[in-house]
Amino acid sequence: MLACRIARQAERGGMRVHGLSQRRNWGATQARPLFTRIPRIPRPSPIALGPAQRAGDLSPSLPKAASRRLSGKPLPQGRSGILNFTYRTAAWFGSSVLFVGVGVVAFFIYDASTYKSHVSQTDIAVSKMALNPRRGGPKNLPILEDYIDDDDSEDMQRQKDKPRLVILGGGWGSVALIKELNPENYHVTLVSPTNYFLFTPMLPSATVGTLGLKSLVEPIRRIIHRVKGHFIRARAEEVDFSARLVEVSQIGYEGKEERFYIPYDKLVIGVGSVTNPHGVKGLEHCHFLKDINDARDIRNKVIQNLELACLPTTSDEQRKQLLSFVISGGGPTGVEFAAELFDLLNEDLTLYFPKLVRNQISVHLIQSRDHILNTYDETLSKYAEERFARDQVQVLTNSRVNEVRPDSIVFSQKDENGQIVTKELPMGFCLWSTGVSQPEFCQRIAKQLGDVQTNKHALETDSHLRLNGTPLGDVYAIGDCSTVQNNVADHIVSFLRALAWKHGKDPENLELRFSDWRNVADQVRKRFPQAVGHLRRLDKLFHEYDKDQSGTLDFGELRELLKQIDNKLTSLPATAQRAHQQGQYLAHKFNKLAHAAPGLQANEIMDGDLDAAVYKAFEYKHLGSLAYIGNSAVFDLGQGWNMSGGLWAVYAWRSIYFAQSVSLRTRIMLAMDWAKRSLFGRDLMIY
Repeated sequence: MLACRIARQAERGGMRVHGLSQRRNWGATQARPLFTRIPRIPRPSPIALGPAQRAGDLSPSLPKAASRRLSGKPLPQGRSGILNFTYRTAAWFGSSVLFVGVGVVAFFIYDASTYKSHVSQTDIAVSKMALNPRRGGPKNLPILEDYIDDDDSEDMQRQKDKPRLVILGGGWGSVALIKELNPENYHVTLVSPTNYFLFTPMLPSATVGTLGLKSLVEPIRRIIHRVKGHFIRARAEEVDFSARLVEVSQIGYEGKEERFYIPYDKLVIGVGSVTNPHGVKGLEHCHFLKDINDARDIRNKVIQNLELACLPTTSDEQRKQLLSFVISGGGPTGVEFAAELFDLLNEDLTLYFPKLVRNQISVHLIQSRDHILNTYDETLSKYAEERFARDQVQVLTNSRVNEVRPDSIVFSQKDENGQIVTKELPMGFCLWSTGVSQPEFCQRIAKQLGDVQTNKHALETDSHLRLNGTPLGDVYAIGDCSTVQNNVADHIVSFLRALAWKHGKDPENLELRFSDWRNVADQVRKRFPQAVGHLRRLDKLFHEYDKDQSGTLDFGELRELLKQIDNKLTSLPATAQRAHQQGQYLAHKFNKLAHAAPGLQANEIMDGDLDAAVYKAFEYKHLGSLAYIGNSAVFDLGQGWNMSGGLWAVYAWRSIYFAQSVSLRTRIMLAMDWAKRSLFGRDLMIY
């Protein structure tokens, strides 16, 4: 009975399938009678049922492919799961080996193409003025008007007649300016005593061998090649603003100092800063950390002290003095160096040096304020102090160095009772990292400009980064060597005086209603973007300084209000972040000026405040501060947002600086140095 029922179902299934096929082909065939006889499919016997029929696919009249499409069941597997897995693994492994092999072969082919066995010698066109420059200027020195590489290519030839942009210094601001500048707009010359750009935030890591020195530098010529510019390895000495000449010096072929002039149409001063000595005696016994050579000297001194401490002829007192490391200054540089030094002592010294040396090492951090990292959020400062206390790094707050001796450091410290106590600490190494000051070149410039420059620590600029006291649009200053002058009151009062006289009114009797005060606030925002945060509640400020409740602000009340805003504005931080933003700002402004130059010339507009007409004032945007404190890091993002943590924060700290590195070459070398540290440890060699 069961066999007969299966046979009938198979017969009905076949008829349905056959009928479906007939209906699908109805439009493609000729007319047929309504009633046709469907041939009867023979019933299969129960013994003749195959696996497909027993599984429910009971349509033997269809081809196998159609039967599979209707059933939707997977094809039967010919191999076991283990064999399939083995086959796929071998295929992936073989493909990976093939891919790597092709990559290696391609690299060697490319590497072989970089070698040139024959030097192509062709005639080179060089201007006579480039080989024998004319003399002139106030000191009758050679004037570099033509360069020996001006005719090296068609691109260089096109740059010859462009406006001359001279950049002094090869730091963060200068490099940011070059990278954002339109190559077609200016004839660029960069002057610097060093022919490389230094990635300063990672400099403490190079002092102990965590990073190689070459990983932190990028050749200036490679950077300036993008804008088809010129590089002069020399030191800026003076500037003649009336003749638009920069006097530079360099040691010549015969070992004598050579001086010459470089003419400019626009001059950018970005010479950086020097470490502030604060009038302390004996700084010749200290090390500074401003350049790559400083990092090399510090590493050699640290390793030398460790090696001397291992000698059998070194007494116990001498060993303690050699192994006493002192850092003066609790800012980011001092804190990060102390952290890197502790990492060296804790991770590498215990493996390769005697245990006695490790036990007698002491690290001291002297800070004049209440906390280290005093510019950071207070919670981060306390976190850093707790980490140093755990790592046995002694933090001496409220302390000021009086004198540095060859084998000790004398400092005064305020105790718990407020009494000043003088102490002396044995010292085998001292790092001096206590703020920045003006280099001699900037001091000469400030003295030359006279009373216009009132800041003793940096050159003062306006909000468009133009150097105060120089012709508008000719000279700019960026980076650590400069500061933006906060003189909101003087500028707005002068503006209102001129406006009052224009309308025939006495400025001293001028009274401003609230609508007038809003217009003044708009002028403040345009000219001084840094003051925007202090002008959020205009109505509150208006009522607060309307002393007589007259509903208006007289001239005296307005002046007092603006002076209070001046006092609240702080100087911009002397950081790489600020210099980078200023360099980018100048590049965008110069691109705008070059684009607008044809229209200005057509309308005979050559003088005046062209910067303000073409581009907005500079606005610094703080993107946060970060510091490494020994297998952990802190992040101060501003406005109360901050983070601190262990290794995850260290990797985040590395990632940020990795992304900010100036080129692909330095990024690859940074990654390789971090990998070498984890695999082989730090370099413990003197070279």
